[in-house]
Amino acid sequence: MFIQLITQTNTILQRSDMCDPTRDDVSSQSRAVTIEKRAYFQRKWPLVDVVRALTVVIVHFLCLLAPFNYQWEALRFGLVLFVITTLSITFSYHRNLAHRSFKIPKWIEYPFAYSAVFALQGDPMDWVSIHRFHHQFTDSDRDPHSPKEGFWFSHVLWIFDTQYIKYKCGGRDNVMDLKKQWFYKFLRRTIALHIAMFWTVLYLYGGLPYLTCGGGVGGVIGYHVTFLVNSACHIWGSRSWKTKDTSRNVWWLSLFTMGESWHNNHHAFESSARQGLEWWQIDITWYLIRLFEVLGLATDVKLPSEFQKQKMAIVR
Repeated sequence: MFIQLITQTNTILQRSDMCDPTRDDVSSQSRAVTIEKRAYFQRKWPLVDVVRALTVVIVHFLCLLAPFNYQWEALRFGLVLFVITTLSITFSYHRNLAHRSFKIPKWIEYPFAYSAVFALQGDPMDWVSIHRFHHQFTDSDRDPHSPKEGFWFSHVLWIFDTQYIKYKCGGRDNVMDLKKQWFYKFLRRTIALHIAMFWTVLYLYGGLPYLTCGGGVGGVIGYHVTFLVNSACHIWGSRSWKTKDTSRNVWWLSLFTMGESWHNNHHAFESSARQGLEWWQIDITWYLIRLFEVLGLATDVKLPSEFQKQKMAIVR
């Protein structure tokens, strides 16, 4: 019964592919504006949105229970889980898959992508597609998590409105490079099963302390660290580069985001494997990429040239 439920849920998630063609490019933007005006919470919620919302709510609920089930070993596990899954998101989903900032052998690429699954931010195809659309339509009506629609929408609410994203994206199919690989197709079909098995093992191993202090605390920190890049890094912070968007560099987030909060740097040089462009700008993801490069395992590592920097720099 449990396996059947997971299988049905996973099928629903697959059918909700945010990249499925729904409208041609001409009509998609006007349709997005129409949908934006409707009530968010009073709308009819498809099951996939309910599942996504319940996942986020349950993880937050488990985090709230952590003080009543405190165990240092479990909390330490949660912090390690946060570091591993967040670094996997930034290293794999973001810089390797979404932007192709560097190349690594498949025996390294696939394990990092698999680890990122447990950050509960979707499968690689889903995540990468949304992020590519974000850069394609940054801060416009078609941006999947546009800051123009408010802090909370860009922070988290956009995740629970898959129909809106479909209309915003138009008819583009922007992850064909991943769809050609069996591993990413496999993860898309089976992601719910992997997550369910992980949380089951977590409970069997450590009981409620590991579910709450471990999965709950680690999951909530990971969620909001990533969400803040979409929201806070388009509102607060400094700008060093002349980009056509509202991206900002937020220094105090850099350690927690593994270097992702140098967001103005990133939008200025999207394909750069390094986002902390100054020596003092902490970028843990770049340190890992650089390590693999020194070991001869990361190749075609992309960095902005001095000419590109001079062209984009804001003269003060």
